[in-house]
Amino acid sequence: MDTKSVSRRSFLKRTAGAAAVFTIVPRHVIAKSGKTPPSDRPHIASVGAGGQAGHDIAAVSRWADIVALCDVDDERGAESFNKFPDARRYKDFRVMLDKEAGNIDGVIVGTPDHTHAVAALAAMELGKAVYVEKPMAHSIYETRKLAEAGRRHKVVTQMGNQGHSFLGCRMTKAWIEDGAIGDVTEVLCWTNRPIWPQGMERPAETMPVPPSLDWDLWLGPAPFRPYHRAYAPRNWRGWWDFGTGALGDMGCHIMDAAHWILDLGAPARITAESSGVNNESAPAWSVIRYEFPKRGKMPPLTLTWHDGGKMPPRPPELEEGRRMGDDDGGSLFVGTKGKIMTGTYGNGGRLIPESAMKDYKPSKQDFDRPAGHHQNWIDSIKSGKPAVSNFDYASGLTELVLLGNLALRAQQPIEWDAAHMKAKNLPEADPWINGSYRDGWKV
Repeated sequence: MDTKSVSRRSFLKRTAGAAAVFTIVPRHVIAKSGKTPPSDRPHIASVGAGGQAGHDIAAVSRWADIVALCDVDDERGAESFNKFPDARRYKDFRVMLDKEAGNIDGVIVGTPDHTHAVAALAAMELGKAVYVEKPMAHSIYETRKLAEAGRRHKVVTQMGNQGHSFLGCRMTKAWIEDGAIGDVTEVLCWTNRPIWPQGMERPAETMPVPPSLDWDLWLGPAPFRPYHRAYAPRNWRGWWDFGTGALGDMGCHIMDAAHWILDLGAPARITAESSGVNNESAPAWSVIRYEFPKRGKMPPLTLTWHDGGKMPPRPPELEEGRRMGDDDGGSLFVGTKGKIMTGTYGNGGRLIPESAMKDYKPSKQDFDRPAGHHQNWIDSIKSGKPAVSNFDYASGLTELVLLGNLALRAQQPIEWDAAHMKAKNLPEADPWINGSYRDGWKV
């Protein structure tokens, strides 16, 4: 079979019957029947085997069996291939899903951002659970498409923003709900990213494709361009066609706590400033301001994102010599009665100054300690219960992140109409909202 000719639509047609017959019935369904589950360890495949995908595979393997691995680059995937020698190997995820439909319960998607949606949707349409690295999609349209697919196919979904499973987020939430800092009116977020090149134009020269890499498959839904090491295997995040910049890399971690705790929903207006934007890559630095309306009893709020060396003003309450956040960034919640500072994943939260933390007596002392993020996904596959960062939740967080990039690329404020998925003041922004796809790859 010519692997280049396998489209998502064609393999779905061929495998629909096989999936119906051979897919392992979820544990919770079998439990209701009184029968013994066929396995306590779900069978997992992965689209992507190197980089962050390799970490996800290793983590999931504690509670599941890794039965199939796919990577377009033999060299990039070598560590996972060697670690799981019994797993069947593929280069084209469409071929893998075609052949493994009856053997797997879930699929990890750990590719560059531009392939997240096409791979995840293909797996969900076969009734498979998916764990998709953050951000869960490359465009706002894709976030909504994946969330809708998760509901329609009734599959377990999880985005890889692992801080959502940490205890720290839950403590900060409890303190804010307890009134420790009053009404929150502002959140400041920052990161040390990018730690890869950004703000560059497309290289003029071309390079030979490494023998281990299938460049056409790596491009997937992205427009064709000649290979250059500036794109793959490591520096794709800075290019608009493949990644989502510093904000896309870290926003789903750093803004998660605020999005969840403060029920942010969709912003009404987004304004961005940066080092300068071109059509090829994200800027070297950016500062993005989101404006949220009143939400129930919570007052209007602004959230400001900083990257590329830009930092929010140091709060006067923070003691001299004490750093803001952690190595990768952090958040500052500003309330009418005080402030809470956290690290990158919403962990390590403390009222500032430290004297305020020592004086505070929280009404809630005990907290549920959730399973780790990967274990939570596997447990959800077994139980049928939603994972903690399922796509109904994660799509809103990812959309928030991608709206910042929309304002960056538009180079003017965005008045956002969430109900219609439109920039009210800028209809020409539709292509950035909806994304674009090569023939045979459309979501």
